[in-house]
Amino acid sequence: MSVSVLLVLIVFNFYGLYTNKFYFFKFDNYIFPLLTIVHFIFLYVMWFKISEQELTDPQMRNLEYAMYVIFLVYLFKVVDTIYVLLSYNDYGNHIMPGTFMIMGFLILALQLLLLVLTLLVFKYRKDKVGDYNFDNINENIDSW
Repeated sequence: MSVSVLLVLIVFNFYGLYTNKFYFFKFDNYIFPLLTIVHFIFLYVMWFKISEQELTDPQMRNLEYAMYVIFLVYLFKVVDTIYVLLSYNDYGNHIMPGTFMIMGFLILALQLLLLVLTLLVFKYRKDKVGDYNFDNINENIDSW
C-alpha cells in the first residue's frame, strides 16, 4: 500500500492546485521524488528481512534514521497542503479551478495516509524484524 500511495503522490507532486496544471520543469518538484527513493529502499529492505527471517544490521539502522528525516519532510508537505487549502478564501477575487478543493483534499488524504503508513513500517520493523541489538554483532553479520 505504501508503494502505491508513494507513486500517486509523486505524480501529484507535479500538480499545481491553483492552476490545475502539471509543472515538470520546476526544480522544487523533483525533491520529493528523490527523497522517496530512500523510502522505497527501506521498504525493500523490510521485505527482504522479513522474507529471509534476518535480523537487523547497522545499514538498516542508518536507513531508518534517514527515514526519520524524510518523515519530517512528509509532515512538512502535509502542513504545506493544509496552508494552501486554507488560502482558498484569500484569493476570492481570482478565478480558482473547480478541482481546487477536491484535488486538495485528495492530496491531503494521501499525504496523511503516507504518514500513517510510514509509522506502521517503523512498528513492523520492530515487531517482525526486531530491535537494533548490536551487542553480539559478530554472530549476526549477514549484511545485505
